[in-house]
Amino acid sequence: MSIKRNLVTIKGIKDGLVFRLDERCEFDELLTGLRDMLENSETFLSGPLVWIDVRSGGRDLSDEQKLQILDVLRSKRNLLVRSIEGSKSAELRENAVLRVPINTMSGMVRSGQVLQHDGNLLFLGDVNPGGSIVCTGDIYILGALRGMAHAGSEGSEHAIIGASYLAPTQLRIAEVISRPPDSAEESSAHPHETQMEFAYLKDGQMQIDKMANIARLRRDLNVFKGV
Repeated sequence: MSIKRNLVTIKGIKDGLVFRLDERCEFDELLTGLRDMLENSETFLSGPLVWIDVRSGGRDLSDEQKLQILDVLRSKRNLLVRSIEGSKSAELRENAVLRVPINTMSGMVRSGQVLQHDGNLLFLGDVNPGGSIVCTGDIYILGALRGMAHAGSEGSEHAIIGASYLAPTQLRIAEVISRPPDSAEESSAHPHETQMEFAYLKDGQMQIDKMANIARLRRDLNVFKGV
C-alpha cells in the first residue's frame, strides 16, 4: 500500500520503507515537500528504528543533492537511510555497507557469550556487559551496546561500529582498542536524548560521531561509488 504525501510516496517493504520522490518537480521544491511530509507525520514515522531506501526515479542526483536529502531525513532519528538511488543507480548508503552484503541476526548477547561473524553484521538486540561481538567487517547494533565490540577483526581499519545506544565496556577496530567514549557516558544520564552513534578510526585513533554524519565520512574517505 502506498501513501501519497505531497511529492513523496511511501511504500512499506519487508525490511523497511521505500521513499519514492517526484522526478518532475524542481529539486528545491522536492526538498521542501520532503521536509513538510516528515514534520507532519509524527505518528507514521515515529517509533522504532526503520531502514529507508530512497528512489528518485528518472531524476539524476548529484552527491551534494544526496547529502541534502540525508540532512532532511536525519531530522527523524529513527530513520536509517540505507540507500539513495537515482536514474544511474548510484547508491549512497548511510549504513556504509557498499562492498559486501550485510547479514542480520537477532537476539541478546549475554555476559560470557561471544558472537563471532565473518563479514558485516546487523544485530537486532542488546549486547550486555560481559558479552562480545567480533566481526571481520562492520558491526551495526539496533539496540544497546554495553559489552565489547570488535570490528575489522582481521585487520581492516576501515570497519566501523554503530549502535543505537553506545555505552560499551570496550571498542576495538582492527588492533586499536578504546575505552568507553565520553559521549556515551554523558548521555547515559539522559537516555531519551541519545542518538545512534558509530566509532571509526582516524589517523589510528578511535573517534565517535553521530550516525547521521557517516555519509560525509565515507565521502571524505572516497568510499562512495562514482556517479
